[in-house]
Amino acid sequence: MYEGILPLWKEKGMTSHDCVFKLRKILKMKRIGHTGTLDPSVEGVLPICLGQATKVSEYIMNEGKTYIATVSIGSSTSTEDADGEVIEQDNTEKHLSRAQILEVLKELTGEITQTPPMFSAVKVNGKKLYEYAREGKEVERPSRKVIIYKLILLDEQEDFSGENVQFKIEIGCSKGTYIRTLAVQIGELLGYPAHMSSLVRTTSGNFTKDQCLTLQEVQQAVENLQLNNTILPLKEALRSWPSIEITEETKKSITNGQVVESHPLLEMNDKIIYTSHSNPIAIYIKHPTKDGMMKPEKMFSAEKGD
Repeated sequence: MYEGILPLWKEKGMTSHDCVFKLRKILKMKRIGHTGTLDPSVEGVLPICLGQATKVSEYIMNEGKTYIATVSIGSSTSTEDADGEVIEQDNTEKHLSRAQILEVLKELTGEITQTPPMFSAVKVNGKKLYEYAREGKEVERPSRKVIIYKLILLDEQEDFSGENVQFKIEIGCSKGTYIRTLAVQIGELLGYPAHMSSLVRTTSGNFTKDQCLTLQEVQQAVENLQLNNTILPLKEALRSWPSIEITEETKKSITNGQVVESHPLLEMNDKIIYTSHSNPIAIYIKHPTKDGMMKPEKMFSAEKGD
């Protein structure tokens, strides 16, 4: 069976769950997990965890993402993207300068507050927001803080004019950022209704578009016995933390997952990775109740399987 991270290019028209369903058939294995939902209308990088790598999917989900989005100024929709019904239309002739747009993007860079859209999977009182939305109900939604690391205008013209104005932006952001909500916020600061008309995810954590295969390419790689050339080792998902090669002295306690004396590197990091022959065998964190001690958060077997 396969082990590691398969960088998949999710194509339009499929959910993340659809991709996992198809991969289970192609790879003939059950232990497969995705690293966060992408809407069917969105394409882009979707790292897939195979075998023991499913244990680290949450870490990949918590990493930053990069997107390229098209912002449409002049109309807003019920879903904040192109799939929803138009709820506000402004047909006036618009004249937006490059400087105006850049000023708004600058204002939205850094820590910002977002309110999740009604058509989202955020839960309120144990029920997903999109379930309320489908019932025609609107409920109070909790706002959240997210971080926009970069917000770049990709179009080069100086003037953006017309009844409906569109421009592309590149976004680097933290987990939990709604790009369609960001498009609406851009419109609000420019003084017009807006929505996100297209979205592509170009990176997810350490994984990039250039590393990805489509489902069809995965099928071909399996048939040609070449898929292992694309699958990345589990350690690629753990590059954010320092790794320590076990010694004969520490081997028994670490491989058995024992609570041990804290390592100095945990003073500057929330996790450390123990490896054997460069392969992760344990992730350790500070012990929550025992000062000066640390405990395993995840353990990995040397044996492979599905």
